[in-house]
Amino acid sequence: MDGVLIINKPQGMTSHDVVDLIRRRFHLKKVGHAGTLDPMATGVLVTLVGTYTKLSNQFMSEEKEYEGSLVLGASSDTCDAWGKVTPSGRPGNFTGDEIKAAFEKFLGSTEQTPPLYSAVKVGGRKLYELARKGLSVEVPARKILIKNIEVLKVDLPEVSFRLTCSKGTYVRTLCADIGKCLGCGAYMSRLVRTRSGRFTIGQALPLEELRNMTKDALEKAVIKQHESN
Repeated sequence: MDGVLIINKPQGMTSHDVVDLIRRRFHLKKVGHAGTLDPMATGVLVTLVGTYTKLSNQFMSEEKEYEGSLVLGASSDTCDAWGKVTPSGRPGNFTGDEIKAAFEKFLGSTEQTPPLYSAVKVGGRKLYELARKGLSVEVPARKILIKNIEVLKVDLPEVSFRLTCSKGTYVRTLCADIGKCLGCGAYMSRLVRTRSGRFTIGQALPLEELRNMTKDALEKAVIKQHESN
C-alpha cells in the first residue's frame, strides 16, 4: 500500500501516536507523517504510507493554514493553554484596530525562536527533553513566512484568527509574540490546521472512522500522487 492518507487529528494525541495507530491497526511497516501537530492542536495531519514515506520532505515543505485563538493578559511556559499559565497583571483592554495592527506586524518574512517545549533539536537533543530537566539552552531563531493573517473575532480576553504560513512556523510562539507586542502577554487557547499544502480538512478522515475501517477500505482512501496534484 503506497500513498497519502489525510487524518483529522483529535486533541490529546501526538502525531506519532496517529502514525503508530495506523501502523499497528493495519499491520503496515512503513508509515510516517509530513508535519507535526502538537497534542493540543487538531486538524489536518498528512500521513504517508509505503514508498511515500520517502517523500516526506516534499509534503512537509508546503504551506499550512490554521484557525485558532489566543488569550490576552497572561503567558504560558509552553505558549499554550496546556502549560503553566501566569497572569501578567496587565489588562488586555485593546480596541479591535490595536489588536489587528499587532497581528499585522508579523506579516511577511520574519525570524522566530522555537518554543522550549518543542521537538526541535539542539545539539542532537530535543528541546522539550532539556526543558523538562530545567536545563538552559540557547535556541537559534529561524526564518519563517506569514503569508496571510486575519483577525476573525475579538471577544476579550480571547481573539480568534486565521493564518497561512510556511513550514516550521510555531503558531503558539506567534501568539506569545503578539502578546509581547501588545505588552500584556498572550497564550494560544485553540488551534486547528485547516490545510496542509493541497490537502484540506474537508478531505480528512476522523480517527474513529479510521479505527473502524477494513484494510481494503483504507486502501481506497489512500491518495496517490497523480490524484493529489
